[in-house]
Amino acid sequence: MFAEQTTTFPLRPREVPLPVFPFLDRMRQSYIDWRYGRIDPTESVGKRGEQAAARLLRQKGLVVVAESEADKVGEIDLIAIDQRRKTVVFVEVKTHSTTKPGHPADRVDDSKQGRVSRAALRYLKRKRLLGVTARFDVIAIWWTSGGVEPDRIEHYESAFEAAGEYQMY
Repeated sequence: MFAEQTTTFPLRPREVPLPVFPFLDRMRQSYIDWRYGRIDPTESVGKRGEQAAARLLRQKGLVVVAESEADKVGEIDLIAIDQRRKTVVFVEVKTHSTTKPGHPADRVDDSKQGRVSRAALRYLKRKRLLGVTARFDVIAIWWTSGGVEPDRIEHYESAFEAAGEYQMY
């Protein structure tokens, strides 16, 4: 007699259009900013890219211990610790802010890899961590829209080996 009516509710908040629950969306964003770090919209595109990369690493369970670590040899954008694998992770962040073709990770050439490797070796020596396992990651970010969040992020774990004259083992 009666047609059976069922009402389904979405299981994930992303299935709900944003205008339906704007308060919940703001609360969710506030929690993410508090838990994983905030992206400052007033900063330059490169700095916002580093903030987005740090947020991504924290979401993956890594502990970010240093940002923009620089010495006379070079600069490392992010240094993180992977506690599960007991690994120090040196991260090079490349942010692409134009619509020109090309991949941001392509800009990490051999000379850049050598500078990052030398800076990483000096960091490990300074912190007395020479026996610890280390890896080099590259995070490519596309930020062409000028919005608060990047358009796309790709994380390449173990993107390159230590390069240069004094390679690590």
